Amino acid sequence: MTSTPGRGLLHLAAAVDRPEGHDAARCTELARLAERGGLDFVTLGEALARPGWDAPTVLARVAAATRRVGLVPTLPAGRPEPLAVPAVVAALDRVSRGRAGWRTDARAAHAETPLPEGPAAPPDLRRREGGEVALAAAGSGDGRAGSAGTHGWSGGRFHGNADVHGRPDVHGRADDGDPPPPVDLGGLASGANGPSAGAGSAQGSPVRVVDAGEVRARSVAVPHADVVLVRATSPALARAARDRLRSEAADAGRDPDSLRVMAGLLIDLGDGEHAAHPGHGGGGPRQTRRGPLYRGGPVDLADLIASWRQESAVDGFHLTPVEPRRDLERLVNGTVALLQHRGLFRTFYPGSTLREHLGLARPAARPAGSPAEGAA
Repeated sequence: MTSTPGRGLLHLAAAVDRPEGHDAARCTELARLAERGGLDFVTLGEALARPGWDAPTVLARVAAATRRVGLVPTLPAGRPEPLAVPAVVAALDRVSRGRAGWRTDARAAHAETPLPEGPAAPPDLRRREGGEVALAAAGSGDGRAGSAGTHGWSGGRFHGNADVHGRPDVHGRADDGDPPPPVDLGGLASGANGPSAGAGSAQGSPVRVVDAGEVRARSVAVPHADVVLVRATSPALARAARDRLRSEAADAGRDPDSLRVMAGLLIDLGDGEHAAHPGHGGGGPRQTRRGPLYRGGPVDLADLIASWRQESAVDGFHLTPVEPRRDLERLVNGTVALLQHRGLFRTFYPGSTLREHLGLARPAARPAGSPAEGAA
């Protein structure tokens, strides 16, 4: 199924990870830079093996210093339990007043996440659907689901609480937490129940961003994702992936226009236009061990983004700077400014929530206890 990309203009996002770990002040600086360029959202990966706070804690602090840019932590599905991560993300959504999302690797959700013990099921099915439970819950819970101190990480990590002013204390805790409604796991993913997608979130529910770099990951991404990240080194490959995802979404009973497909690229803007190597710059990205890599200058990157957009290859790009400060600054001041000048990227945010940035409809509210999406 082919069509022009989703509603509105091009969508752009960037990673703000730093190799040395998460420093809240520097991540805030990068997020504000991304916001100045009008980017839809920024992502921040987990730092469990590195010094500093975890991603939700850092982004809760970033939320207090920004007004529009979306905030998307990268978190594993189902650890320490399938519903803990969605509760933490729901709290971030409340802190940011509807700007939160959750990025997960569908390959891990598909292969690694177990469900709690219960009715007998094949082990492979239980691992796959553990990830689906977490993804479905992230889209069905309202903002109050994140207010439970029992949901979150241990050892000083973010526990999913914030005060009524949207600013967590130094431990990520506050005194206004209520326990989340119970979730029935008896029916595996298709029977997960959760609170209504309603009053607690300014956008209905956090945006679900799924990294579906492999074909087998699509079984998790298609039913539950709002944004799917794909890896491709050419517009033809990206368009083929987008068309497959949209077709499978339609087959699953979803409106294909409710899905945004973004190409993930590493970007190295340190050499400039005249230093591009074969397979970089005007020649496009090349495959590396870490994924497709573009190396060149901001102008050539703008040309690449514009050409892929014109070929209906993707709805946007998720860009990971090789050198965070340098490359993000050149992205915003060079690439984004040029795309704006060409009328291909917005010069202001269309609303206040991440769903509004992405042109995604607010999920319909469900009565408490009704089946989650995808229920039989």
